Amino acid sequence: MPGGYRKVSDLPALIPVFPLDGALLLPGGQLPLQIFEPRYLNMVDDAMAGERLIGMVQTSGGEKAHPRLARVGCVGRVTAYSETGDGRYLITLTGVCRFGVGEELTSNTPYRMVRPDFQPFAADLEEGQEIEFDRRPFLAALRRYLEHKGLGVEWEAVNAAPAGALVNSLAMALPLDPAEKQALLEAASLDARRQALAALLEIDAAEDDDEPSPLQ
Repeated sequence: MPGGYRKVSDLPALIPVFPLDGALLLPGGQLPLQIFEPRYLNMVDDAMAGERLIGMVQTSGGEKAHPRLARVGCVGRVTAYSETGDGRYLITLTGVCRFGVGEELTSNTPYRMVRPDFQPFAADLEEGQEIEFDRRPFLAALRRYLEHKGLGVEWEAVNAAPAGALVNSLAMALPLDPAEKQALLEAASLDARRQALAALLEIDAAEDDDEPSPLQ
């Protein structure tokens, strides 16, 4: 894992969070982000001066100015960082561990801080997680989904990718609804995520584009 985190006690008791619907970070995955809002530029500055950790979390309703945070997020470490001439930051977060969103702190920072509960997701820190499954029905469902959405993919890379990395990268990259992304984040295991993703591919490929997701 990036940063050498091997057990829950290695992780901090407080983390900054970046609420962003539709953006999914999973352990071991890489999420590129473009940061331009002043409060989040401040957040990145503080993270870079410390442990370089930022929690990605979606929202679940509430006031637009201060929405409720979803119950589970994923903390990532800044593993790539650059600045643009117009003051934006281009960063990449590499997923470390999921967390339950605990108490939100009242702080002097312009961004939000929470007390994360990493313990239920301690297995995320284990090295070498992998799964084995019959790829043929999964890839057939992926092909139908992509054709329905009018999307393309590098099939050579898909076929060559390790199974676990393939599942996580597709879960992060495909244009799924926020509720679907949250369901994949909260899956109990990598294989449970694979099964949930396969079901979502089949459902999304079969439904009309204007029909709501069954998870909404």
